[in-house]
Amino acid sequence: MILQDVDKAMNINKYANVIVDISHEKVDRLFQYRLPENLRQTAKVGDEVIVPFGRGDSKRKAYIMELTEESQWEESRIKEIISINEKAVSVEARTLQLAYWMKSNYGSTMITAMKTVLPVKKKIREQQYRCLQCIVGDEILTELAGKCHPCRQIARRRLLQEFLSVKELPYQLVTGKMNVAPSTIHSLEKQGVLRIVTTREYRNPLMRSDRRVEKPVLSVEQQQAVDGIFKSMQETEPGVSLLHGITGSGKTEVYMELIEKNISMGKQAIVLIPEIALTFQTLMRFYARFGDRVSVLHSRLSDGERFDQYERARTGQLDVMIGPRSALFTPFMQLGLIVIDEEHENSYKSEKMPKYHAREVAEYIAKRDHAALVLGSATPSLESYYRAVKGEYHLYQLRHRPQNAVLPQVYIADMRKELKEGNKSLFSRKLKELMLERLLRGEQIMLFINRRGYAGFVSCRECGYVVKCPHCDVSLSQHHANGMYQKKEQKLVCHYCGYQTDMLTKCPECGSSYIAGFRAGTQRIEEELKKWYSSVRVLRMDADTTRKKEDYEKILSSFAAHEADVLIGTQMIVKGHDFPNTTLVGAIAADLSLSVGDYRAAERTFQLLTQAAGRAGRGDKKGEVVIQTYQPDNYGIVNAAKQDYLSFYQEEILYRRLAGYPPVQHMLAVQIFAKEEAEGMALAQKIADKISELLSESQEKEQTQIIGPVPAALARINDIHRTVLYIKHESKQFLIACKDWIEGMTKDMEQGSQMLQFDFDPVNLF
Repeated sequence: MILQDVDKAMNINKYANVIVDISHEKVDRLFQYRLPENLRQTAKVGDEVIVPFGRGDSKRKAYIMELTEESQWEESRIKEIISINEKAVSVEARTLQLAYWMKSNYGSTMITAMKTVLPVKKKIREQQYRCLQCIVGDEILTELAGKCHPCRQIARRRLLQEFLSVKELPYQLVTGKMNVAPSTIHSLEKQGVLRIVTTREYRNPLMRSDRRVEKPVLSVEQQQAVDGIFKSMQETEPGVSLLHGITGSGKTEVYMELIEKNISMGKQAIVLIPEIALTFQTLMRFYARFGDRVSVLHSRLSDGERFDQYERARTGQLDVMIGPRSALFTPFMQLGLIVIDEEHENSYKSEKMPKYHAREVAEYIAKRDHAALVLGSATPSLESYYRAVKGEYHLYQLRHRPQNAVLPQVYIADMRKELKEGNKSLFSRKLKELMLERLLRGEQIMLFINRRGYAGFVSCRECGYVVKCPHCDVSLSQHHANGMYQKKEQKLVCHYCGYQTDMLTKCPECGSSYIAGFRAGTQRIEEELKKWYSSVRVLRMDADTTRKKEDYEKILSSFAAHEADVLIGTQMIVKGHDFPNTTLVGAIAADLSLSVGDYRAAERTFQLLTQAAGRAGRGDKKGEVVIQTYQPDNYGIVNAAKQDYLSFYQEEILYRRLAGYPPVQHMLAVQIFAKEEAEGMALAQKIADKISELLSESQEKEQTQIIGPVPAALARINDIHRTVLYIKHESKQFLIACKDWIEGMTKDMEQGSQMLQFDFDPVNLF
């Protein structure tokens, strides 16, 4: 009783409301626990604790969300927290707020959202640097060295003599190469000859370099962009800026100038890049400008490296953090600028719950911290450009390359014509001709295979016709029935509305029998290349050759050092790399992604081909590009060849407006996982019927479209059946309300064998 009165008088919290570390909707709520007396003054919001949970009181991790003096239950029903996990990283209050915002906007459990926003989840033992510092003069050292026994104290004398020339020595060097025993060191320490100094040494994932570069003189367009964005950075609400610059126009120089100004204001910056493959070259450019106040966070770092970069950022020892999507959650205390380079890239969208888009989360963080957000791309996403056109973003244009550098010459090779004239190889005659020229001149080549549509679209090699859904204007996907690969056993399926038809044996457009799916890969390209040019030096960059974290750097460094003539790869080689000696780019199967069954197909194809073309001729030498396609008249390919974003945007946004696709309308994908296909389909249909029923008397009925439910593109994985239902509406807030309503409706309906996920404006077919 006396203790309770003391606690109340001192406002000491006795209870903690926690989120238990279980990713299931039924326990996605606060549970109250009593704080033991020894934790009442030390426990804080965000601490990871160990609690007894459930009937068996099994030990579970949990996070403290609230501390309170008042109990919500009878005292006898409240269990006690076991301990605080001192090895875990504590979650700050604003990080918890971010997690809650993501849970609410994207649909997930709170614990899943929290794990997403924590780039580092556990403490790693500090790496320490120990050195020996001499604290006596040379006379004493000489005297002590002279007194050393010539046989028994050789190591002692060696150390004393070394101190005559160097007053500080690494501990490991002394005990290692110098072979001095620790007992000898401690003996000299007791005599007052030296002291042992221990400091924390941060693991550094970067190779230290003294290389520095002079700041380039910015072009008029670059300076105008810097001035405009910097002016907004000085405002209370800086807002969002879209930097649209053609390939090679110097967007990175604009970023670095803005970061320098940001640092001069005492602020920190986050730079997001879409691929780990881009990290090495980007880091070297930033390191050369800003030194070791730059670091990196990505999934291929060791636990120790990640923890140390997290700590360096949290304690203000860094000015710039670079990395893919997860680097957005760097714990900077003085964030002033976020840059998202190549902002159109799909990798900025998470495919795990919560299915957030980095651009949207960056907007939230920038607004919260009164920071500026800069989106940069040669091929902006339709979502960003649409908002810029509407005046929601500031738009800055870089229309020219610096130093009057010209865009590469682009050729479109019609592979239908090549086939008719007897060329059945992967390379068009134009590409072969230009490759031979480069090899003879000692210049480099990049060959890019556009494999994004690999999964089953069907087209005619004679006329380029692609089989499309009559209801959705997306291509049909090829499915093999019962594992059979004969055409008569195959189906063509639409993964939006579920339409099906038999596999075709002849092209309905021209009658040709050359109608089939496409099959090719980087290895096949390499084999065919060496058939034509036996002595060619080739590097491949794909999922098979980049399994270790250092593989990216090795391949890119080798190509930059001209240790190979040709770099073959998937889309990872065409994003942001800068190789001045590369004067030819070949896009193999350029229309492969054009025909995947997705409303974003034309946009992705245009972006990939424009980015690929931009890799050629970035130095003093003229660049050339060959785009090989069976659809040479498609507006995505024609405009990519001209690097004409505006013409592409105007045609594509008209299609999106007519079809009701993002960004004109928003779309919510309700994804259902079930052990039995019929159960999943029944639940999806029940959701669709309930929503239709609710909308029947609503003003929103005319603005809402429900598509499906249908089996997903990958209808079964690990014996789990996948079903999808789409809801379209111009208001995202309306769709978030639909998500909330579906979550509430299905909580009591789910039997454990079914699970729901939500995806707003999905960038990939489910």
